[in-house]
Formats: sequence, C-alpha cells, structure tokens
Amino acid sequence: MPLHASRPCLALTFVLAAAMALPACGGGDGGPSAPEEVREQDSRQFSVDTTTLPFAALAGAPETDRWWGVLGGAGYRVEVPKNWNGMLVMYAHGYGGTGPTVTVSDAPIRAHLVAKGYAWAASSFSKNYYDVRAGVEDTNALALAFRAIGAQNGRTLAAPTKTYIIGRSMGGHVAAAAVDAEALETANHKVRYDGAVPMCGVLGDTELYNYFGASQIAAQQLAGVPVTAWPVANWQALLPQVRSALFTAFPGATTPLGDQYREIVKQLTGGERPMFNEGFAGSMNATVWATFGRDGTVNGILNKDGYDTTGIGYQFDNDPALTAAEQAFNQAAYRLRADPEANRLRRDGLRWFPKANARIEVPVVTIHTLGDVYVPFSMEQIYKRRAVALGTDKWLVQRAIRGVSHCDFTLDEQAAAFDAMADWAQNGVKPAGDEVLDRATVADPAYGCRFSSSSRTPNSCPAS
Repeated sequence: MPLHASRPCLALTFVLAAAMALPACGGGDGGPSAPEEVREQDSRQFSVDTTTLPFAALAGAPETDRWWGVLGGAGYRVEVPKNWNGMLVMYAHGYGGTGPTVTVSDAPIRAHLVAKGYAWAASSFSKNYYDVRAGVEDTNALALAFRAIGAQNGRTLAAPTKTYIIGRSMGGHVAAAAVDAEALETANHKVRYDGAVPMCGVLGDTELYNYFGASQIAAQQLAGVPVTAWPVANWQALLPQVRSALFTAFPGATTPLGDQYREIVKQLTGGERPMFNEGFAGSMNATVWATFGRDGTVNGILNKDGYDTTGIGYQFDNDPALTAAEQAFNQAAYRLRADPEANRLRRDGLRWFPKANARIEVPVVTIHTLGDVYVPFSMEQIYKRRAVALGTDKWLVQRAIRGVSHCDFTLDEQAAAFDAMADWAQNGVKPAGDEVLDRATVADPAYGCRFSSSSRTPNSCPAS
C-alpha cells in the first residue's frame, strides 16, 4: 500500500535505484578504472536523524503532498502542490558545519514556490564540511529520483517540464557548479537544469580561499610580523599582537594601521561600495579571521594546499593604478602557490572542489549583499569576468543587494530573483540586473538600490 503524503518514505524501491544508475565519468590520467586517492573527508562518517525529516503543511497555503526520506545517505524533503504547474525547483542549502549529523533545510521561498504551483525538493547532502561535490551529486540524485519518490508514495508524476536549482552561500556554489558544463561532463548524477539562482554564492570557488589567505598575509605584514612560511605554525601566538596592531576593539574599531588594512580588505572584496564599512565592522569580519592559521586543504576537502595568491594585487585605494607604496607592499607580500594537483579533475566524477567556470547556457540570476566580507561581492566580479571571457555573459544577470551581512536577504528579494530567472527561462524575457565590474558604478552611493527591498534598514536609498 503506498504511503500517505504526510508519512515518510525511508527506503525506495528498485524503480528509484534504476533512476539513479548512471555511469561515472571524469578527467585525469589513468582511465576510469584507476583508483582515486583518498582524502580526509572520505573517511568521515555522517548520518541522518530521520526524526527531523517530517515537515508540516504551510498554514494558508495551497494543498500539497509532502514526502521525506533518505537517499544515498542524504535526507530529503519533497513538496508537490496538488495543482502542480509541472516544474521542479531544487534547493541547495548553505554550509552545515562539521558535525556528524546532516540536516535538511526548506527552501527559504517555499511559500512563494508553493503558491505559484512549483514543486520543490531539498537534500541534506550526504556529508558536512565544505563539500560542494556532495552537494551537487546529492541534489542531482534527488532531482533524478523525483518521479520515483512520487510513485512510491502513490502519486504518478510526469517528467518536470522545467527543473531549476537555487541555493544560498555554499548552496549558491552548488547551484552555479550544477549548471556548469563541467558538471554535465563529469558528475555521476547528471541533470540538465533549465536555470539557476545562486544567492550569496561562492562563485569564485577556490578564489574565496585565496582571499582568506591574502587577508592574513596583509594583516601580518601591516602588523610587522610578515608571513615567511605557510601555514603559519605559530599563528595563535601571533594573533593578539596582530589584532592589537590593527584594532582598538575587534572587529570594528581600527588603528591607523587598521584603517589601511580595512582599505586592503575593501579592495580584495569588490572595491569601494555602499555597505562595506558596516559589513567590515560586523561579525563576518571576525568569521574571516577565524579562517586564519589554516592550510589550503579546506579542512580535508583537498589533500594538497589549494591556496594561491600569486594573482592577488593589494591596493590601498579604489584607483587600479598602483602607487609606489602599493608596489612595495605587493613586492614584499608572501605569495602562496597552489599545488597544481590540489584540485585537478578526478577520474570518478566531479572535482573535489567543483568549479563555477561560468560555462553556462541557461539563465542564471544571482543576488549578493554588498556588505558581506565573508563571501564577498568580489565573487560576483570573478564570475562575471569568467563569463565575459567565455562569451557566456549573455546568460548571466547579477543583482546587488544593500545587505550588511552574509546572505542578508529579504524573502521578497529572493522571490524576485527567482521569478526573474523563471520568466527568462519560460518566456525568453531577460531581466534587468546591475553592472558589477565598473568601479565608478559600484562606488556610487545609490548602488544596489534598484533590487533591494524598500523595507531594508539601514537603507539610505532615495524614496521611489
């Protein structure tokens, strides 16, 4: 007897297994049968607390079927309106920490999706840590199993007419990687999405970690204890000295040297722009400092050091031309060089740290807060440059949001981005966006006002 909509399905039938039986492919030497090297992440064990999977209907929302269970070591939730519009939205959650239990998060715009007739599904991913590879594979596996899950629960579902992917933070990285051509070429579970909305995403992939390393190098150099070897073995002993040189009260109140450090961070994170000062003074700056002292294996996601600052240019102001002082600082700065094998193509699927190459041919609409110094606005600029270089920027629309913190979005800002992407995918109407590369445009005091909610505080946007 099929399970009712309000009851979990913790094991799926052979129909589901067949839906997932896709061959692996990938790059690298040695052929597909050669064993891959093992990372620290591969030995970590994670589990799903199945008691947390059930979820209730939304009050006042259209009637839906709701199913939950475990698929390939990942928990999932699926919701399908009774008046389903035939389209599916996959949601990829943000960083889940380093604990042994993986958890599912509902799509933040769940109510908006259900009201419009969309089905949505979300995976816990089978692993915690910054494992975007697991995020892409498990989200794709769930998308492929969507119809079988419905059948197992007594509802026959047609193949979705459109399948989209949205995600926040690490999930934004998942969404961008999932629509990249590299994922279609190498992933074990392949899904050809029809559009994506990466929100506050790590769109520069490994470039985010290069920024973390560059920030530590700059802080130490300004404090008079420059980096001479990496990783910095005595970082915890040096930390009080470096902080006291740059801050009178960490993380917001700076010394004169700290003022210079703040300007360096501003340029590393996207240049002169509204909301930066508020973001730098907040908790996300402290979160960046919490990454200092680590090597470039990204907590065991890589086996070799992936940090690289050879392409980093330290600047003290918004003028791209380097002054004599900037040139001297750059010449003195210790340079990190990634091991070329750290994130090579694998022989058995996606890279360990999937790329957001901007090899896209479907609508992608991104949103990013301007004050974020943890996953900074520069991620958008890196992604745009990649798209321009490949000629794929015709598929990319980016929107700046005047938020101070990481993923500091209102629900209406997220819903508007999704609707814009969906309208583009369904009707060919390319939405408006923001210019992200022109320094003068980004530095305008009103930058970001166009797509930010009028209810934002602080806002300082002119009344519309």
